[in-house]
Amino acid sequence: MTTQQTPPPATPTDGPEPSPAAGATHRRSAVAPGAVSLDLAAQAPELSNSVGEYLRAWVKRIRSGESGLLPVVGGLLILGIIFQVKSHYFLTAGNLTNLLVQGAVFVLLGMAEIWVLLLGEIDLSIGYVAGIGGVVTAILAAPPDNFPWWAAILIALAVTAAIGALQGALVILLGLPSFIVTLAGLLGWEGVLLYLVNGHGTGGTIRLSNSVLLDLSNGNLSPVASWVVMVAGVAAFGAVTILRDRHRRVSGLVAPPMAVSVAKVVLVAVAGVGLVLITNVNRSVIGNLRGLPYVVLIILGFLAAWTFVLGRTRFGRYVYAIGGNPEATRRAGVSLGWNRLWAFTLTGLTAGAAGILYTSRLGSISNNIDGGTLVLYAVAAAVIGGTSLFGGRGRMVHALLGGLVIATIYNGMGLIGLAADYQYMLTALVLLAAVTADALARRGRAKA
Repeated sequence: MTTQQTPPPATPTDGPEPSPAAGATHRRSAVAPGAVSLDLAAQAPELSNSVGEYLRAWVKRIRSGESGLLPVVGGLLILGIIFQVKSHYFLTAGNLTNLLVQGAVFVLLGMAEIWVLLLGEIDLSIGYVAGIGGVVTAILAAPPDNFPWWAAILIALAVTAAIGALQGALVILLGLPSFIVTLAGLLGWEGVLLYLVNGHGTGGTIRLSNSVLLDLSNGNLSPVASWVVMVAGVAAFGAVTILRDRHRRVSGLVAPPMAVSVAKVVLVAVAGVGLVLITNVNRSVIGNLRGLPYVVLIILGFLAAWTFVLGRTRFGRYVYAIGGNPEATRRAGVSLGWNRLWAFTLTGLTAGAAGILYTSRLGSISNNIDGGTLVLYAVAAAVIGGTSLFGGRGRMVHALLGGLVIATIYNGMGLIGLAADYQYMLTALVLLAAVTADALARRGRAKA
């Protein structure tokens, strides 16, 4: 492995993805904190010295085309209003909770795709790689193997991670386009999936009988446990956010104003309270079905872990740097091959997790899984959320928001009785709008 001599600059807290220019800005502000102009702050609002300056810089970035999460959040609100007008059932607690469960697979597939999109690559095979993750889990957990549920999951994730590593190695060592390698993977892994299902299933289906595996997507915490987990999560987020920003200020590094840090914690707390209030409503007509679904905790766990890896580790900064300017990163002494290989590996691992949740939700895995559609949803979730197709820009929260947009379209159109053809067309229009916005913003940055 190439010796890593001079790492790329650190990522500003919750700011834009790192680039050489952003790193230079970071170092200048550390030398002379307080001497930051509004023009400089507009590049990263974290460089602002006051709330007013932070807000002005944020507005300036929006006007310049850097709208961040606003379009997708606004799109979610508009879709929610439209579907509620068409069907009064849409905003009920039962349907919103069901929407979260439906969107979990889209979100995880979007996270899987983001790892390679940040490099400027793409993976067209993750739909069937996810399916293999579900198949391996179902086979190992069923007779005659009867593996413990946790062992079946670990082995399945190891298999899909190895698939990602294999495809990454072909791209890196042979210099093949990732589009071609993963397109071949889409066909090849579909064949493997059919072979496994037909060899171990009955009637083209492998049923999941392990209660723990079934509960991954269908089980819930108790109402009391839901509140405990929410309070603990918000407290942890608040402590990390405020202490981290305070430490950066004391060290003379850039950080948002304290009021902004507190506002972030308050927003997360409000969202957490709303989530628990919704999921604690009884969603069953004949029984008692309340509590936060386990799958929501799984998604939030992946979101926290992968966000930390991308934003707080050397590897994450290298991924952004490689996607932004691979030649400059190579000249800085960074091993492009190893870091790209790890990104492809994490793509396979995350796709495997999505496949396990997919199998858990359906209670089975069959040979008619549409991996081609799943990969399109994966790319759509990442790009609709705000990740760039051109590399170097994106965050895991983009997959969360993009996946919720797709789940909202899927759920809402089902409620109002529209067929799948309309769902596909609307999703395509939303995706096209997101890609167009990304291209225009990129053009605006280039002119600036």
